[in-house]
Amino acid sequence: MSELRVVFLGTSAGRPTPRRSVSAVYLQFGADSVLFDCGEGTQLQVLKAGVRISNLKAICITHFHGDHINGLPGFLGTVGLNGHRDRMVLAAPRGMDRYLAVLRELSILNPSFELDLVQNSVGMVYANEDYTIETTKLDHRVPAYGFIFRERDLVGRFDLQKAMEMGIEPGPVFGRLQRGETITLEDGRQVRPEDVLGPTRKGRSVAYITDTRPSATVVEAVAGVDILIHEATYLSGLRDQAMARKHSTVSEAAMVAREAGVKQLILTHISPKHTSGRDILREAKAIFPESYLAEDFSEFVLPVPE
Repeated sequence: MSELRVVFLGTSAGRPTPRRSVSAVYLQFGADSVLFDCGEGTQLQVLKAGVRISNLKAICITHFHGDHINGLPGFLGTVGLNGHRDRMVLAAPRGMDRYLAVLRELSILNPSFELDLVQNSVGMVYANEDYTIETTKLDHRVPAYGFIFRERDLVGRFDLQKAMEMGIEPGPVFGRLQRGETITLEDGRQVRPEDVLGPTRKGRSVAYITDTRPSATVVEAVAGVDILIHEATYLSGLRDQAMARKHSTVSEAAMVAREAGVKQLILTHISPKHTSGRDILREAKAIFPESYLAEDFSEFVLPVPE
């Protein structure tokens, strides 16, 4: 089974600080990887984190503010110089085609691999046999989209003892049953997958939500996810600024997590005004106890479902 790992490459809002780079989150699922946002300096943060980008499947850009996209030209150049040649999905709001055209015209960027551009509307932006990535609309000053990574549901665990008791010999037939095939034994008996497999296991899920005011749309889209990554730009004392700039406070992010029934909340996109992680966590945990504060290079791993 594939490991699902989330690594924070940048966690600051608006501009980098000595402790925090700007927005970028790396998700690894088995051999595949996905990048959410690509703020200035992301290519350097990738090197520092030691994460693998050789099998990068998609880059998902939430919106066109600089702290979420200014690192993209350099990052794509680095990916190409590293020998990447496979097609890659680039999901972003409308206008990304014009942005890329200018970069190419000025010879700033000429990728050595094909980019499958998905200019977002709400819906699926990437899918394969193992997982999907879908979008949800955010409430920000410019068009913005959040992303939800969902592992497809897993087959139930194989009951080896029961299979042996039914006279099924170890070998390729085990794999056929796990793939959902009904088999026929030498004595003519048929064995269905459900005879030797436990209940279907729900796949893991990670939502990336930044920058936005809290909304019922987001609550519905991220309901029940394993990890909710949500912006928490300001402490609640600066709620007026959050409202004016279309951001969320720490308390508001925690309330979204509570209303959506998620398992874990990870706070990111922290204003440089706030240097005390203790204050941020205190405010969040008072509303949603399973709250965590991301620092640059923080890692979170979701185990394989039981």
